[in-house]
Amino acid sequence: MKQKMSQGAEGPDIGDLSVAVCMGPAAVAEGGGEVIKAFHRELGKYGIKAPVRKKCITGTGCHGLCAKDVLVDVMRNNEAYTYEFVKPGMVGRIVREHIISNKPVREWLAGPDYREFHDRQIKILLRQCGRIDPEDIGAYIRTGGYEGLRKALSWTPARVIAEVKASGLRGRGGAGFPTGLKWEACSRAGDTTRYIICNADEGDPGAFMDRAVILGNPHSIIEGMIIGAYAIGAHEGYIYVRSEYPLSIIRLESAIRQARKKGFLGRNILKSGFGFNIFIKKGAGAFVCGEETALMASIEGRRGMPRAKPPFPVSRGLWGRPTVINNVETLANIGGIIARGAPWYASTGSEKSRGTKLFSLTGRIKNTGLIEVPIGITLREIIYGIGGGMESSDRTFKAVQTGGPSGGCIPASHIDIPVDYESLTGIGSMMGSGGMVVMDDTTCMVEMARFFLDFTRRESCGKCTPCRIGTRRMLEILVRITSGGGREGDIELLTELATDIKLSSLCGLGQTAPNPVLSSINFFRDEYEAHIRDRICPAGVCRALRRYVVNADICTMCGKCSKVCPSGAIAWEKKQAAVIDRDKCIKCGACYEACRFNAIM
Repeated sequence: MKQKMSQGAEGPDIGDLSVAVCMGPAAVAEGGGEVIKAFHRELGKYGIKAPVRKKCITGTGCHGLCAKDVLVDVMRNNEAYTYEFVKPGMVGRIVREHIISNKPVREWLAGPDYREFHDRQIKILLRQCGRIDPEDIGAYIRTGGYEGLRKALSWTPARVIAEVKASGLRGRGGAGFPTGLKWEACSRAGDTTRYIICNADEGDPGAFMDRAVILGNPHSIIEGMIIGAYAIGAHEGYIYVRSEYPLSIIRLESAIRQARKKGFLGRNILKSGFGFNIFIKKGAGAFVCGEETALMASIEGRRGMPRAKPPFPVSRGLWGRPTVINNVETLANIGGIIARGAPWYASTGSEKSRGTKLFSLTGRIKNTGLIEVPIGITLREIIYGIGGGMESSDRTFKAVQTGGPSGGCIPASHIDIPVDYESLTGIGSMMGSGGMVVMDDTTCMVEMARFFLDFTRRESCGKCTPCRIGTRRMLEILVRITSGGGREGDIELLTELATDIKLSSLCGLGQTAPNPVLSSINFFRDEYEAHIRDRICPAGVCRALRRYVVNADICTMCGKCSKVCPSGAIAWEKKQAAVIDRDKCIKCGACYEACRFNAIM
């Protein structure tokens, strides 16, 4: 947003000004709200009236590069600059030197890696996130918002479905089922009462793609839902979002109110004769409610537990009626597909998977954040091109976990694999909703498998025995291995249990829960064997398997390690190298942290 600021009572003549402060989840945690207040306060010192300040300073959605939050874009007279790691105390200087004197504060500007991070992406869903005010429907409309809806309402529902099919859009929530085919099946169901549901129950550890879209551009989801409802003949829809995301709920409620006021929701949308309303259902935070049948049970007021399929929701879903369920990312694509045409969307991506995919890039990587890339891009391009490589320059890439806690780990030997549904599934992982956790050589793959399995075990609804009991037995074995009690045959037992659980579990949670274990055994079997046979954790992560030794050639004989040892396990005398008694050592790591000379290994 821009505002002309003139000389006189309203302050100095600084021309057109736009300040966009990132207010994504990471930026909020880093104090983005205080940065906005600081801009209001500092500009006020120069006589700029409050209404003007409110118009030119905008809190926006996620700018993407969360590792450098708080990010601030300052545009003065069509010249844009981005500041990184902005704190409230920095705002005064930015206002004085950049906004007032037109001299950007060079040492605080984002570096080349910020430009590379964005230039290597193709943004369809995120093209407006970080640029527009998500709480202003006018900002969305001015960038082409709701044009897709206007166009769709001038078509027949069958033509809308045909356009979505032609685009090649696949569901972004996990398995990648073609969206147009799902809509077509629901539209042909015999029952005339139908529903559409937006699955915004994003519960994967480290995943924040859906939240970023909701917080940065909520109207894109609402527009997609309305178009989908028109296509299948639904007049009611639900957005299922977990109550742990209060800001997301606030943004959605505000967007729904504004859309209704503008005539995009209600009885007679844009005088087309089609009526549709959206309701928000707050989930209680159960991971299993991300599964579509459990989600519908929760909306109906029942305990969120999955049921067997078929029948599938498109024929018998919410309250026994035909229902389409799409996730946030899928629906947010719809408006652009209808407005700009299926060929435009299908021109991006791979042959079998069109378009782009959002990923939350986290872990031991330099540039953590939210990215949008064409499907089919390689892991190497993501990790080293966009991500900037390992967080620490002396560490090497080891593996990446894709698909969240139900996905699989992909080793460095497969770094050139294309990121698409078929390729990832083929090596024991999955696309999932888009979580991507990068690991370096300090990661223990056995502990990684234990961590993810512990999460899925706790989130199991307990309805079916393979998932309820099987994941617990697998976890017990992994805990024993990482605690130094591994036995010969444990690897084979884990593989057998995992295979049985995948084949016999009722829903997707149990069917995919063993993936981290199976993939880590497949690619890192030697680490399991080292834990079991040698009682060693190669990465030095598993505390029970640590062995601390003193390198006498490096030891400076300062005795500091002996002084910090809480168990008296380190023998030391002046002018002699320290010696660690393994029987007394409790493996706390205090000596390792205290030694400045890296003599303790």
